[in-house]
Amino acid sequence: MQAVLKSPNIQVIRPYGCLNATNALEFERDLTTTLTKEDVSSLYVDLADVESLDSCGLMALVSALKLAQNLGKGFQLYSVSPAIRIIFELTQLDGVFEIFEHKAELAI
Repeated sequence: MQAVLKSPNIQVIRPYGCLNATNALEFERDLTTTLTKEDVSSLYVDLADVESLDSCGLMALVSALKLAQNLGKGFQLYSVSPAIRIIFELTQLDGVFEIFEHKAELAI
């Protein structure tokens, strides 16, 4: 479903295809597992290859964001396509998530 790239304290998860009811639970589990690792200080989610996002996929991201905040860890999204970004804007979650246009904007 995704590739995980490692950096000293940062993990990057790159989901692809559709994030929907079919795979949202697995996606959320992957996010949770990564965030609860002691050596991870931030999790970046690269959404460049995500073609569609439904409410279940969105809730997986919200749950991971809440977990990251509770653990005092960073959680950012980047490379969000215009089609996916509109979902964040319509749900007014674009003001809740840290969303970056490109990987270069992140402090990796």
